[in-house]
Amino acid sequence: MSDQSAHAPYDALLLLSFGGPEGPDDVVPFLENVTRGRGIPRERLKEVGQHYFLFGGVSPINGQNRELLRALREDFAAHGVDLPVYWGNRNWAPYLTDTLRELVADGHRRVLTLTTSAYASYSGCRQYRENLADALAALEAEGLPLPRVDKLRHYFNHPGFVHPVVDATLAALERLPEDVRAGAHLAFTTHSIPTAAADTSGPAEGHGDGGAYVAEHLDVARLVAGAVRERTGTDRPWRLVYQSRSGAPHIPWLEPDICDHLEAVHGEGAPAVVMVPIGFVSDHMEVMYDLDTEAAAKAAELGLPVARAATVGTDPRFAAAVRELVLERAASERGERPERCALGALGPGHDLCPVGCCPARAPRPAAAGADSPYA
Repeated sequence: MSDQSAHAPYDALLLLSFGGPEGPDDVVPFLENVTRGRGIPRERLKEVGQHYFLFGGVSPINGQNRELLRALREDFAAHGVDLPVYWGNRNWAPYLTDTLRELVADGHRRVLTLTTSAYASYSGCRQYRENLADALAALEAEGLPLPRVDKLRHYFNHPGFVHPVVDATLAALERLPEDVRAGAHLAFTTHSIPTAAADTSGPAEGHGDGGAYVAEHLDVARLVAGAVRERTGTDRPWRLVYQSRSGAPHIPWLEPDICDHLEAVHGEGAPAVVMVPIGFVSDHMEVMYDLDTEAAAKAAELGLPVARAATVGTDPRFAAAVRELVLERAASERGERPERCALGALGPGHDLCPVGCCPARAPRPAAAGADSPYA
């Protein structure tokens, strides 16, 4: 039997993601959505789109989100959580604004949001909150009822995220040739962002020198490296490295790049490397191209054996973690004091993004935070 009181006051969960093209004709329009307002010529977007054309013009992210939707709905149903789950994207169909219209038409007024980004940063948190504010403003302009929209806390250090990464890392080690396995290094990868954005990530009191973005990734890397050491009896060299840089060359971004790192550790005598994409929830385009294609090609050029760990994807422990986070937040909204699961040194994050958290270069309204105009 379902217990609606467990998720009260919420009456819907929104899965909010980036979106991606689902065919060759979608690629340039999708990239125009992603880069809107930056003045990037269409011809340049066609060049950038070559990454997608290598995979038939289809980004895997939408298919992966459909699978995550299925996993969440099945987990909720199996545990008596009668909460409908919707899906909307920032940059491709199903678009966020259309999904919020659907939610409102279905009678939902208290919506909890899960974003497919586990860490604090402008692009990984506040920009999603700005998109939510834009969508709510569109509904308001149409005279539609406005739901209250909240956002789940960052889940990078939840056991249901960390433990699947540990198992994936161990599985990747097993795929290496036996004669290099014992000495393999670990390279924990995430999306590079401008250093200025990293330094101002998270609450204002923690800004500076990588901010929350770097600190949170390092915390996960330490957890995973420590668990792998305990499970294998081997203390492996590891480093947090970056991928998918896309900015102008003169703007400093987080380094080292994964390909540069592979070259460096090969020069130092590393016999093999396991790439562990802790910054990503699923095996979408940045994982498949920047790691499975580009970094793998660099490793082959060097003669360096590599293996890539899987992302958490639809691991049942991750689906269960989302359910636990939903019930935790619902209990907090009811004035209760639920247990807040978190591993590592940083502890559970905030429910409500404070003023000054992950600021934008140009201030814009953002929902689901202390500065929300739609509280």
